[in-house]
Amino acid sequence: GRRGPENVWGSAATGAFFAVLIKSELVSEYLGLIGFAASFAAKLADTFGSEIGKRWGQKTFLITSLRSVPAGTDGGISFEGTIASFFGSLLMTIIMLSLSLISGSSIILLVTLVGFIATLSESLIGAIVQDRFRWLTNEMINSIQTSFAALLAIIFACFIV
Repeated sequence: GRRGPENVWGSAATGAFFAVLIKSELVSEYLGLIGFAASFAAKLADTFGSEIGKRWGQKTFLITSLRSVPAGTDGGISFEGTIASFFGSLLMTIIMLSLSLISGSSIILLVTLVGFIATLSESLIGAIVQDRFRWLTNEMINSIQTSFAALLAIIFACFIV
C-alpha cells in the first residue's frame, strides 16, 4: 500500500531519538548506539517478516492461539516470515557492525536477538490489543516495537559490560 510520513516516523523515530540523545550527550555513546542499532534491527526484522511472510508464507497462524488466519492479519505469523524476521535482524546488525556503530560478539548477538524478539512481541501486541484501541495504528505499534527493542538491548547491555 501507499506509504506516508507516519510510516517513516513509526519506523525511525526511536533511532532518531537515540541519535539526538547521543549527540547531546544525554546517554553514553556506547549504550545509545546499542539502542539505535537494536531499534533498526527490530524494524528490518519486522519488514522482512511481514513482506516475505505475506508473499511466500505457506500458512499464517495467530501468534497467541496458533489458529490459521489470513496472511496480513494483525498478530499473524508464518514459518517463512519468522525465519525472514531473524535474518532481517541479523542483516541490520551486520550493517551496524560494518558501520562500526557496534562491536563485540556479545553485542552482535544481543542486537540480533533483541531485534527478533521485539518483532515477535509486535505480533503479540497486534494479536492481543491492536483492534481494541483506535489510536493503536500499525505505525504506533512499530514505534512501540522499536522502542522496546532499544530499551531491552540497553538493559541487557548493562549486564554485559
